[in-house]
Amino acid sequence: MTQEKPSVNTAALGSGSVGNDVGVQGPPAPGPANPEGSPAPVVGSKEREAPANLAPDGRRARWAQHREQRREELVDAAIEAIRRLGSDVGMDALAAGAGISKPVLYRYFADRSQLRLAIGQRLTAGLVDGVRPALAQVRGERAAVATAVDVYLRLIEAEPELYRFVANRPGGRGERDVVNDTADTISSALASVIGDRLRDLGLDAGPAVPWAHGLVGCLRAVGDWWLRHQQPMSRDALTEYVTTLLWGGIAGVTAAADIPGGLGGLGGSGG
Repeated sequence: MTQEKPSVNTAALGSGSVGNDVGVQGPPAPGPANPEGSPAPVVGSKEREAPANLAPDGRRARWAQHREQRREELVDAAIEAIRRLGSDVGMDALAAGAGISKPVLYRYFADRSQLRLAIGQRLTAGLVDGVRPALAQVRGERAAVATAVDVYLRLIEAEPELYRFVANRPGGRGERDVVNDTADTISSALASVIGDRLRDLGLDAGPAVPWAHGLVGCLRAVGDWWLRHQQPMSRDALTEYVTTLLWGGIAGVTAAADIPGGLGGLGGSGG
């Protein structure tokens, strides 16, 4: 029976339209008024500073909610600008795409790394929201590996410029690596699958976590190569190739369990 392909809702990452199956929801719809009672600002309108000395009667909380909503609108505008202009777009162009000045953009994002983090969190949410339900619908370890591979490749295929914007960071000290955060999330899901497989064989589940991270690291490297070389093969073909390679290692667990001194001899002692 042919397995239905999972999909990732990249349209939900911003206001553009790429897909509409699985993904993170966009920002909430603007409310009828801002905390001062006037129409809420939208992208392209003049920015307003938070009123000084807000009384502790709820207005401060409403202003914070308004600021977070405005921040999400700016992330939407930045995503659209990156889609149009590419991953090397500068902050001036990102601000212009949002209809604001660069100083106003910096009011919400202290620097490019903060904007990269916010966009990366959108990508991560879309990927995780695609992987988790897809894994829940499949039966069998190979199908789970194929699903994780396909969802990952499907996302970077649909959003190559956003992926490059997030992944190609300068690597400054203290800057959070959103791509690694995403890899950790996927690795955790795969570790659960691998751990169950090991326990079914009566083996120590200790290798599940490092093996899962190794599998995801391989997938990330293959995905980067695929984008750098303008996708020299179809996503379906690459998914099958990578799944076959990764599954070959996981399936070897059964053989190793029958070898004297193999995995069964480790017994969780770590030596």
